[in-house]
Amino acid sequence: MQQQREPSASESYFWPSVWAIALHVLVFGMLFVSFAMTPELPPAKPIVQATLYQLKSKSQATTQTNQKIAGEAQKSAARQTEVEQMEQKKVEQEAVKAAAEQKKEEAAQKAEESKKADETKKADEAKKADEAKKAEKAAEAKKAEEKQLADIAKKKSEEEAKKAAEEEAKKKAAEEAKKKIVEDAKKKAAEDAKKKSEADEAKKKVADDAKKKAAADASKKKAQEAARKSAEEKKAQALADLLSDTPQRQQALADERGDEVAGSFDDLIRARAAEGWTRPPSARKGMTVVLQIGMLPDGTVTSVSVAKSSGDGSFDSSAVAAVKNIGRLTEMQGMKPSDFAPYRSFKMTFTPEDLAL
Repeated sequence: MQQQREPSASESYFWPSVWAIALHVLVFGMLFVSFAMTPELPPAKPIVQATLYQLKSKSQATTQTNQKIAGEAQKSAARQTEVEQMEQKKVEQEAVKAAAEQKKEEAAQKAEESKKADETKKADEAKKADEAKKAEKAAEAKKAEEKQLADIAKKKSEEEAKKAAEEEAKKKAAEEAKKKIVEDAKKKAAEDAKKKSEADEAKKKVADDAKKKAAADASKKKAQEAARKSAEEKKAQALADLLSDTPQRQQALADERGDEVAGSFDDLIRARAAEGWTRPPSARKGMTVVLQIGMLPDGTVTSVSVAKSSGDGSFDSSAVAAVKNIGRLTEMQGMKPSDFAPYRSFKMTFTPEDLAL
């Protein structure tokens, strides 16, 4: 709602001034018209009228008197005419003055009206300019508001688009994660199945190897026991032969049997070492290690060392440990010093095949 403007002082006196000027113009107009419509008056006549009668015979005094009266009459008429003319001139001057005043008032009125018109025009222009300025400000405010609304809408649209993109990314990531979990689960299940199968195979292999090893150990022990019994029988037979024959015969048999007994004891040492041997993973066919072995006459192993390495430390150590595990060979008790002498300190060659009997 626009605020009502208070009238200025000039606007408050405008219409009263207009009415006053119009009234004066009307009065002077009527006065001018009345002067214009006044009929022309006949020439002024002397107030004193005298009738001259020419007498045929007059006296000089009478003539002078008549002339004097006529002169006075003429002077009075002249004065009357002069007064009338002066009054006429005065009226004309007053009419001219009134007309001039009227024109002056009209000019002043026109100037005032022009001034008021200019002021009104300026006021209207100022009002229009103010209204235009207000309209411009309102347009700018509206434009700024529309821009702000557009920016808000744009920002909201961008935020919604960003949110939608984030939701889509999250959804895609969740799907990828779910897919990866499924794939990992399948892969793990396959790996677990493979591991289980490998474990089952390994377990089966271990069981088979254990069975094979048990069978091999049983066979090995059986062979060792057979070899031990054979050696004992040979030793007993040799000793019996030595005791049952003549000294010469005993010596010959001892020499003959000595080599056999020595060979039997070598086989016995290898068989007993094989019983306590643990095969290292690095042991391969064709490896050869030479051990230096020390023994007492009662068959106790006192020392074992590597005289010549196979090139594989693990296999050398396993061979040394296997010989040490023999402990004591009771079969060597009762041997003649001459027969035992080679076993006090001797060298033996071992291979994985020898220890795997």
